Amino acid sequence: MKRILVLGVGNILFTDEGLGVRAVGMLEETYDFSDNVTLMDGGTLGSRLMEPIMESDVLIVADAVLGNDPPGSLYRLVGDDLRKSLAFKNSMHQTDLVDTLIQCDILGNRPDAVVIGMEPTDYHTMCVEVSDATLEKLPAMVTAVLAEIEKAGGTCTARKQG
Repeated sequence: MKRILVLGVGNILFTDEGLGVRAVGMLEETYDFSDNVTLMDGGTLGSRLMEPIMESDVLIVADAVLGNDPPGSLYRLVGDDLRKSLAFKNSMHQTDLVDTLIQCDILGNRPDAVVIGMEPTDYHTMCVEVSDATLEKLPAMVTAVLAEIEKAGGTCTARKQG
């Protein structure tokens, strides 16, 4: 069984810059996952994430992505396109996640990585809530992350509401 790490990254103090963290929070609140799936709030921890990343076979990152498309647009990034994700640029995050993956590779375990991203509406305003437009689109991002988990061999079950 592949070990799958779902990492929500971003700074929740800057509106939509923290949308990846919010997406993982929604996953934690509404789904149960197979034992090979770990969800983590990566915040802006950068290189401190190296150990959990190295312990995984598949890394799924949820993050804000600047792709010059309308706010709320969803992206699936692999390979060289990873740098479109804010986590893979030296933006507000402490370190570039591409550098972290390179370090993991040097140390012997670089997982397959995919970013499920969303174009933010506002990532400059200091506010702990995501914008209304982003909040409306987060369920689509969550659905895309769930598809990646299942594609990698993980399973998820929606919790009964009520």
